[in-house]
Amino acid sequence: MTIRKLQLDDFLPYRLSITSNLVSDAIAQAYARLFALTVPEWRLIAVIAESDGITQQQLCQRTRMDKVTVSRATIALSNRGLVRRMPNPADGRSQLLSLSEEGRELYAHVVPEALALETRIFGQLGNEQIAQFTELLDHISAAAEKLIDARAP
Repeated sequence: MTIRKLQLDDFLPYRLSITSNLVSDAIAQAYARLFALTVPEWRLIAVIAESDGITQQQLCQRTRMDKVTVSRATIALSNRGLVRRMPNPADGRSQLLSLSEEGRELYAHVVPEALALETRIFGQLGNEQIAQFTELLDHISAAAEKLIDARAP
């Protein structure tokens, strides 16, 4: 039996990871420079803004970030006064997170920059290409989730 040789530059999971890292790095530089935010902090702000009153566990699920990253980002955002913690009436062991007034103001300033960055990165693609790319990402995500679920204990 002949084993196919792996060419890393042609291996789609590798290329997807590299591309994702490049996009994240470009965004991270802008957010750090303009708003003193890390990418995990920005992701949490965006998700909290969309889902006011969310637990850290739910943030982990929505962002696919690990517990430690979410915890550190939440602490940093709380220390900056951008996120408020409230008791969770449904589960006394967790807290519900929401944006403070300062957090909502920061979110309002970050959104236009985020959309401008998206345009700078993806602006050379047409609407049809964006729609196809989005559909492909949905298919890739679903396939990866199936693999993860199949291996879950």
